[in-house]
Amino acid sequence: MFNKETSTINMESVTTITFYIARHGKTLMNTLDRVQGWCDSPLTKEGIEVAEFLGLGLQNIHFESVYTSDLRRTRQTAEIILKKQGQVDLPITEIFGFREACFGSYESDSNLRMWKDASLYLQYERQEDMYKDVFEGKISSAEILDAITKLDQLEMAENFHQLETRTQNALFDIAQKELGKGKNTNILIVAHGMSIIGMLLNLGARKYLRSPLVNASVCKVLYKNGEFEVVSMGDTTYVEKGKNINQKEK
Repeated sequence: MFNKETSTINMESVTTITFYIARHGKTLMNTLDRVQGWCDSPLTKEGIEVAEFLGLGLQNIHFESVYTSDLRRTRQTAEIILKKQGQVDLPITEIFGFREACFGSYESDSNLRMWKDASLYLQYERQEDMYKDVFEGKISSAEILDAITKLDQLEMAENFHQLETRTQNALFDIAQKELGKGKNTNILIVAHGMSIIGMLLNLGARKYLRSPLVNASVCKVLYKNGEFEVVSMGDTTYVEKGKNINQKEK
């Protein structure tokens, strides 16, 4: 996790950064219900469409910068968003730190098998009971990811601490860079379901996380005076707004 004591930011600054952190659009491996961490696949027709809706829904927001992970599904999503949002020429910066969690030997395997193995490791007879307990706050996403790490036969899977550290460090580095510009600003980040949870869970997202982050949903985070504030998680209203705009334009 990042260490605020090493920050060079003026903690008295009144500048506010608003991060719009979106999950990428639906991909081929999402459709096939395959584990997609460091493995990658392109957006499907449905994934492209939902990214277009998100872009339309964000038309009234001007972004100063755009960041994605270094996996193509996030960059492809960002390019589609910007085209529909109206800032098609805005450069996109790829950041390894925003990459999805590595699931080791489970990569490209069936999601059913991985989550079943994790649930049994955590002594649940049914996966559904594990999911229910996660979103009721009885166990955390961290415990599940750590279980997968221990089950990984290749010893490559990341535990929650590793995921949290690299994603939060990436977010904090961007906050320092953008805050140095000395003005209130909006930043778009396109990342992944588990990487977003790892990034935000202990920054205040825990109280908002009541269901999985769906494709193209948005998490809103404020950064001011050296502190992050999670405002919302998994917001799909921007996509719904985009759908309405699309209908009116037909």
